[in-house]
Amino acid sequence: MTSKATSPEQYINELPEDRKEVISKLRDVINKNLPQGFIEGMGYGMLGYVIPHSIYPDGYHCSPELPLPFMNLASQKNFVAVYHMGMYTKKEILDWFTFEYPKHCKYKMDMGKSCIRFKKMDDIPYELIGKLAAKMSSEEWIEVYEQNIKKK
Repeated sequence: MTSKATSPEQYINELPEDRKEVISKLRDVINKNLPQGFIEGMGYGMLGYVIPHSIYPDGYHCSPELPLPFMNLASQKNFVAVYHMGMYTKKEILDWFTFEYPKHCKYKMDMGKSCIRFKKMDDIPYELIGKLAAKMSSEEWIEVYEQNIKKK
């Protein structure tokens, strides 16, 4: 579900009541743990965490007018999703997350390339998502992005 919201606050205010608390808690844990160099905003109709043009002027290679995306948070129709590009590009982070996940959740992980889907709102590993947000600095993300994605 893509939102036309122009701010994180507007995005959250437009959510169904049962999703507001979950998205707010995920937003808080990401903001508390995300290293310097990333900023919060809106991207692709969801909450986005990006490296701004002031730090990385090249922007996103697919759309250079956009800042370099790193994480997103979304309330979809049947689940809440956390997107983390570091897991997509760095196997060590993916391996760490898949190893840690069962220690924090009762249910099987539902995951795509960079997307973690949470269908059970009472089984979201907030602390683990905070640790995931902290796993990669903005400098490291730029380096990994340039080595693995931008060249393609």
